[in-house]
Amino acid sequence: MLRRYAALALVLTFLFSPNAIFAQQPAQTPPSQPTVRPQQPGQIPPKDPNDPIERIKDEGLNRSQVMQTVSYLTDVIGPRLTNSPGMKRANEWTRDQMGKWGLQNAHLEAWGPFGRGWTLKRFSAQVVQPQAIPLIAYPKAWSPGTNGTLTAEVVYVDAKDEADLQRFKGKVKGAIVLTAPLREVKAHFEAPSTRRDEKDLLGLADAPEPRGGTPRRFQLTPEMRAAFNLAAKKNLFLHEEGAALLVDSSRFGDGGTIFLGSASVPQPVPAEPFGPNSRSISAYDKSAPKFAPQIVLAVEHYNRIVRLIQAGEKVTMTVDLGVEWQDADPMGYNTIAEIPGTDLKDEVVMLGGHMDSWHSGTGATDNGAGVAVAMEAVRILQALNLKPRRTIRVGLWSGEEQGLLGSRAYVAEHFGRFETPTAETPGPAPSPAPVPKLLTKPEYERFSGYFNLDNGTGKIRGVYLQGNEGVRPLFREWLMPFRDMGAATLSISNTGGTDHLAFDAIGLPGFQFIQDEIEYDSRTHHSNQDVFDRIQADDMKQAATIIAAFVYKAATRDEKLPRKPMPGR
Repeated sequence: MLRRYAALALVLTFLFSPNAIFAQQPAQTPPSQPTVRPQQPGQIPPKDPNDPIERIKDEGLNRSQVMQTVSYLTDVIGPRLTNSPGMKRANEWTRDQMGKWGLQNAHLEAWGPFGRGWTLKRFSAQVVQPQAIPLIAYPKAWSPGTNGTLTAEVVYVDAKDEADLQRFKGKVKGAIVLTAPLREVKAHFEAPSTRRDEKDLLGLADAPEPRGGTPRRFQLTPEMRAAFNLAAKKNLFLHEEGAALLVDSSRFGDGGTIFLGSASVPQPVPAEPFGPNSRSISAYDKSAPKFAPQIVLAVEHYNRIVRLIQAGEKVTMTVDLGVEWQDADPMGYNTIAEIPGTDLKDEVVMLGGHMDSWHSGTGATDNGAGVAVAMEAVRILQALNLKPRRTIRVGLWSGEEQGLLGSRAYVAEHFGRFETPTAETPGPAPSPAPVPKLLTKPEYERFSGYFNLDNGTGKIRGVYLQGNEGVRPLFREWLMPFRDMGAATLSISNTGGTDHLAFDAIGLPGFQFIQDEIEYDSRTHHSNQDVFDRIQADDMKQAATIIAAFVYKAATRDEKLPRKPMPGR
């Protein structure tokens, strides 16, 4: 998941009392007459085994294939960095697997161009002097290789500001450089894995309604800006000075868990980082300049090397990093498949999640879990031969970790996009700036809604309504059969960082489910521990069952899902 935390907003938890029903007891009638029993309050009515939701629950909970799906995706295919061979293999396997289940129109849709693919071929790192220390480490994505084994002295660049960097001028050429400050490792006195409790869910329920208007851009605090500028200037300085390899410490985690992402390209510091006109060079860009290989160490190992250097020891490391670049096809791909509708087949209900991952683990909780759940949801509906009125379409996205690229491209291609009017004649920029206008395509009016899963392996506890009050009564009803599974909360709040935003941005109903945290942030999100063994089977079955029911309900009701008012139309 591309993590961005939006402000919490209004949520409602719904509890329902059991309905009173009629019990059976003998009546004073002739034996030939049918027996009549008076109402007995408090009894649970028998469930109709032919009810579609009960059939979905039975299939999803008792004959699930979700764990087989996520195992193949993570154990067999493995990491799925955008535009890598692993990502392409995942695209093709999910397409073929859903075709085997009977889905129609299973295909790949290109988007882009994105840039270069990258594959790790080999990697090892260890301290060789003053003693042998095997290291827990991983290369950053899209890092160059070392062109064979690199053995070099380690230099700790602990500059506090730009002026302090000059202490290291002429001292890092050909060296392995430690770039991050020493980080204190504290003991853990709370469990790293959690579930949402009543207080947490009530907090969601009591959150205010999201504010309207244009979303505020991310703003750096002065401290954050100073740290960003120093890191960028340090990277550029070390590049110009000829450092052979850059070593970072995992910013979070300990005990062998390493959190990491993409390599950083040395480049001038932008005047306004994260601003609307800011454009940085990414390591996967074909135009990226050459730069030094980059790896991340487990914090305990990194700290020990720092302390050795501070104690006056001369430290030497050996690193062997082999990588392979894929330049032939710069396009990214999404996997698409459908269950055709009947009388409303031209209208569409969608579900999905992003399939790309980072490379140090196998992309299990982020987001093999969401992919497997979406696939399992459509497998359930197909296995039961339920005939939706609207077409149900699953979308498995790539490029999410680089900015929701795959889903945004899909939405722009099929439904619409915002375009800012341009001046007909050259001259000064108009004031106020022109308001972007939404340009829609025919499919826009035929779209009902999109359901996304991308918060790890935790079970569903409810739905973020994304400011769409109109769906509240529908979702309240749809959650009723699952309240005994812990799913009862509706939140008016927005949540960000994943692919439902691509739909929501142009006024289409797009929703992310509320999930239990489990150990998503504490252990697995973008880490080397994001592997199959962190997946919780019962939670996955519950999630797939609920999403199958939601999609079926959306695809069979008379009307499309209600929409929020959309500025710019």
